[in-house]
Amino acid sequence: MLVLIAYVFSLGIYVAATVMPETLHNAPIAIVDEDASPLSARIAGAFYPPHFQVPAIISQAQLDPGLDKGTYTFVLDIPADFQRDLLSGRRPGVQLNVDANMISQAFTGSAYIQSMVGQEVATFLRHDRPSAEAPVALALRARFNPSLTQAWFGAVMEIINNVTMLSIILTGAALIRERERGTIEHLLVMPVSPFEIMSAKIWSMGLVVLLAATCSLIFMARGVLGIPLAGSMPLFLAGAALDIFAATALGIFMGTVARSMQQFGIMVILVLIPLQVLSGGITARDSMPEIVQDIMMVAPTTHIIILAQAVFYRDAGFGVVWPQFLALAAIGGVFFGATLLYFRKAMKTMA
Repeated sequence: MLVLIAYVFSLGIYVAATVMPETLHNAPIAIVDEDASPLSARIAGAFYPPHFQVPAIISQAQLDPGLDKGTYTFVLDIPADFQRDLLSGRRPGVQLNVDANMISQAFTGSAYIQSMVGQEVATFLRHDRPSAEAPVALALRARFNPSLTQAWFGAVMEIINNVTMLSIILTGAALIRERERGTIEHLLVMPVSPFEIMSAKIWSMGLVVLLAATCSLIFMARGVLGIPLAGSMPLFLAGAALDIFAATALGIFMGTVARSMQQFGIMVILVLIPLQVLSGGITARDSMPEIVQDIMMVAPTTHIIILAQAVFYRDAGFGVVWPQFLALAAIGGVFFGATLLYFRKAMKTMA
């Protein structure tokens, strides 16, 4: 378990932040230039690192073998007389062949290439014939993450996901192991109440997870990945402590209901996947159906993600995120109370 904690808050964070970037990076591309014109050369020169590798100029016969072997992800086929037809007012087509096995790069890269070819053709035509300038120019500015670096978002979300996962697993697994080994019966004959047993497990396991998350934010997120966390670290950790309180209570509930470690593992999968996928850490909540958004408001992960994004990316203070603190405290209190009632009944049965 110590190895698991060390991995998920160190190497696991780095891998999750960097292994699948949403932006295109170093994609292999080839061009079949059947036109051999200044325009086709201009289009070929538009592709350069870091988004694409330097284009390979290949023949038509090399197109299919290159895609079949995975040598190229994209092959752009510029037909003969492309420039002449364009200047004559016709609408010639350019064929883009994509290896769709490279799922993330295929989807993003197709849009990149379409935009780049369109821009080069438009620029070439403006030089050839006069055109009216657009009356409005669109200036794009990205807030909070100017370079649109995926690792900045992915690392923080992965830390929150790992906090929730370990909070549930540590408390639930510890309770099941004690029941399997008979040590829970020793606790029942001692002058301690179910409330004290639950509280001891929550604060001990929660403290381990909170310390690991703090070290991960400082050394991995800020240090190794270089993420400029703009907001207050103590403010986020206070919210994380409330999230851990709710998650550990849920873990004890699941550990009480499950009769074996195998049953507990299945329950963890069924609970963790919705918490991580539907809480806004992977997919934006605004893109989900409203009923899903409303249901997920009872999940602590939804509120801790909203809090983390506001604090770390927008430098929000307590005056902005107090609704999330209130929601986390309420959800944690309900989880703790419901789990305590069930835990007391289970302890009486075991006694």
